[in-house]
Amino acid sequence: MIIDIHGHYTTAPAQLGAWRDLQIAFTKGDGEAPDPAALHISDDDIRETIEANQLKLMNERGSDVTVFSPRASFMAHHIGDFAVSETWARICNDLVARVSELYPDRFLMGAMLPQSPGVDQATTVAELTRVVEELGAVTVNINPDPSGGKWSAPALTDRSWYPIYEKLVEYEIPAMVHVSTTCNPGTSHTTGDHYLNADTTAFMQLLKGDLFQDFPDLKLVIPHGGGAVPYHWGRFRGLAMALGKPEIEEHLLNNVFFDTCVYHQPGINLLTEVVPTDNILFASEMIGAVRDIDPRTGHYFDDTKKYVDATPNLDDAQRAQVFEGNARRVYPRLDRALAARGL
Repeated sequence: MIIDIHGHYTTAPAQLGAWRDLQIAFTKGDGEAPDPAALHISDDDIRETIEANQLKLMNERGSDVTVFSPRASFMAHHIGDFAVSETWARICNDLVARVSELYPDRFLMGAMLPQSPGVDQATTVAELTRVVEELGAVTVNINPDPSGGKWSAPALTDRSWYPIYEKLVEYEIPAMVHVSTTCNPGTSHTTGDHYLNADTTAFMQLLKGDLFQDFPDLKLVIPHGGGAVPYHWGRFRGLAMALGKPEIEEHLLNNVFFDTCVYHQPGINLLTEVVPTDNILFASEMIGAVRDIDPRTGHYFDDTKKYVDATPNLDDAQRAQVFEGNARRVYPRLDRALAARGL
């Protein structure tokens, strides 16, 4: 089985974006807050957007199951206040849950949290509880920068994050550390500079701290191949030594994992050479940041299965780990949900 642990509902029906536009206008003083009950998306609307897009590509590329969460760039926690974020998170999470209900053998739910700049992270626990207990989420995305590029939030190792981590450990679910849209003109390309900067920053925050002494069972996934981390593994090892930390394998790798959203063969080769196989999870983030066909290969950039299949750094047993085994180990609720379906 091939499990893609990083998918977003980037092709959601147009009604979702239209409702969000009204909510954004409200935050700017234009009109009333839109009523969530006024958003009408039918099952047929969902089927049309999923079957012509994500499901079609999953079938073509040989992916069996996708962990599916709301569109990352749509989270936009910096817009409005907590009430705005809370309403928006519920709407997006409910929609993704409907996808997993309509296609239970192909999609498992991931969720966003209603984070808001300067607001206590504990305020997100109610929605975290709801998505796990009522909607069946197997993971959540946490945004280390709710400010949208201003990086005003405390580091991931700060105790203000502990209420979230306590729930993650209780529920046996990992979190993907995933930022959203940037409003900082210095990092103005959300999926180019902001995402990859954030991946690297998150890793460095974790390296500097001792979070996993307090949460030895916490699991965090850093997407997009870890940003700059594999390329600068020696730098990070040296910095860990300078900070008096243990080797990275001991300090972080029982708890930190990386996905394969790296869109060329040399990148996957480097990832699989540097990072232990136990810490690599298959993912594509399709349909996402890069949607075109690479003219050099004739294949889609985000068809990451081809790169994993082709790398000389994995044998068949290791490839099976990356494609399935590691996901089942790191995502216990995913494993149980698949087992309940006979998968």
